[in-house]
Amino acid sequence: MWYLPPPLGFQGLREDQPLEVYVRHLPHWRQAGGTYFLTFRLADSLPQAKLEELAGMRRKWERRHAHPWSKDVLERLAGEVVERVERWLDQGMGSCVLSDSCFAAFVTEAMHYFDNECYELDAYVAMANHGHAIVRPLLCEEHPLETIVGSWKQFSSKRINACRGGKGELWQDKSYDRIVRDEEHLWRCLQYICRIPRNVNLAPGACPLWVRPDWSPLGWAFEDRVGRAS
Repeated sequence: MWYLPPPLGFQGLREDQPLEVYVRHLPHWRQAGGTYFLTFRLADSLPQAKLEELAGMRRKWERRHAHPWSKDVLERLAGEVVERVERWLDQGMGSCVLSDSCFAAFVTEAMHYFDNECYELDAYVAMANHGHAIVRPLLCEEHPLETIVGSWKQFSSKRINACRGGKGELWQDKSYDRIVRDEEHLWRCLQYICRIPRNVNLAPGACPLWVRPDWSPLGWAFEDRVGRAS
């Protein structure tokens, strides 16, 4: 049994409440009051060969599973795709413009801008070519998750392109999101964010890594390699 009380306002997936599911490139689940784990990446973070591999994987999956697709089948598809994409992203492919601390700061500034107004920002990491975040929309109808992430990308790309003298799309249009099921899942998402810089051998402080300040006193903090909260 999970022992840590949830952070104030956290709601896991509610089976007794309406759940919206829509499928674009991947299935997405939406529920009022839900908290989401996000992965968003730069447009050049995956080479064409990897994108073609993903497309081939999707075609094979569609041939194996008759439509309409069940919730469990959609969850397995999303899990397989996201696991593969996240493994590739950690290899640091593409221009990796967010390795510049000033550019990474534009991203985190955008993420904090409407915190506590349109959404609750709970944790994030900004890596060289992608980012992860835990976020809870507060005004689901007015500011859905897609709008929130889109505003981060729009603000940061405008600032970064202005500094670099660049044009065009900096971010990949689609992002990957998973609704956080319960407190244990939330803990795993939080520690996943914490581990990513270590997994690619980055020095402490080499990239923005943040958890909501009022979470840490409640035990919802990052853990270091020996299990102490940090």
